[in-house]
Amino acid sequence: MKELSLHILDIVQNSIRAEATDICVKICENTLKNLLEIQIIDNGTGMDQETLNRAIDPFWTSRTTRKVGLGIPLFKAAAEACEGFLDIKSKLGEGTEVTVQFQREHIDRAPLGNMAETMSLLIMTNEHINFLYSHIFDEKEYTLDTKALREILGDVPLSNLDVVEWIKSNIKEGLTEIGCS
Repeated sequence: MKELSLHILDIVQNSIRAEATDICVKICENTLKNLLEIQIIDNGTGMDQETLNRAIDPFWTSRTTRKVGLGIPLFKAAAEACEGFLDIKSKLGEGTEVTVQFQREHIDRAPLGNMAETMSLLIMTNEHINFLYSHIFDEKEYTLDTKALREILGDVPLSNLDVVEWIKSNIKEGLTEIGCS
């Protein structure tokens, strides 16, 4: 995939298929340590040990609509190509945590991509899910919490086009403010 945001979208889709109601997407960039870490944490159905062991195999998928599952293996390969790693922790009935780390300035690291578009699309199309998006750039942090947004908006749905546009622009502005535009 050309952008890391597309990998994030793919992993979050796995969380949605696993019936998660709370999904946290956390991105940490540390310029001094030359690290970029992405975490996706959910409270979905989780995986047993056998499924967890097979999750990185590109020729296995739990989906019945196709015979291969390339999302996690491609994300893992992208991280390893940049002297990083992919780690998955999961417990059946409790959820899953995917952590991916890259050398931030590695020549082969794909760009992060458009996180404003990625997160607003996920939020708009999955109103029943609580998303917490956090992006830390060195010492500065931007956070968007849909649970808090729902409390403020009351009866106005997150899929309302004005709300979606506000979410997009808020993410863009927030990322610019912390220095990672």
